Amino acid sequence: MDFKQCESAVEAILFASGDPVPVDRLSEATGVDPDTVEKVCRDLKAKYDEPGRGIMLMELEDSFQMVSKPQHAEAIKLALQIKKNQPLSQAAMEVLAIIAYNQPVSKSFVEQVRGVESSQIVNNLVDKGLVEEAGRLDIPGKPIAYKTTIHFLRCFGLKSLENLPPLPDDSGQVMLDEVVEEQSAES
Repeated sequence: MDFKQCESAVEAILFASGDPVPVDRLSEATGVDPDTVEKVCRDLKAKYDEPGRGIMLMELEDSFQMVSKPQHAEAIKLALQIKKNQPLSQAAMEVLAIIAYNQPVSKSFVEQVRGVESSQIVNNLVDKGLVEEAGRLDIPGKPIAYKTTIHFLRCFGLKSLENLPPLPDDSGQVMLDEVVEEQSAES
């Protein structure tokens, strides 16, 4: 299969799938080595990134997905009569951040960090497809562990978890710990 045929096949697979497709699966389906498939995907991505195109190719870890460009969201919503998703609450964003930066974690870990009951929020994030079960932790009680999903990466425009913004440095955290200790000592 020559480069143009591979490009055509990969484009068709990504369009038909609608979901992220790993490079290895694209390679297997086209019979072309993974390095060439990755080059094909990057070439397609460059073509779709040109002005005037309505779709783009997103790279999500070792996968690629064909998606519509964000500036067309309103037109797509109107055309398909898609109901608007409810934005995440501050509490949901906190839980999502705790899971993203510490995964895999249990609900009790999230609750311990936040200091409030959070199991309903975790369940809602699972329902939205932003978080999923990641097996069981090897600790007493064997609680369910949770991790973020590819959908989480897509929603926040991240290629991988390594692209998460850095957490504040230790000096900021130490200052916060000192304030908490001082408040506890005063009580």
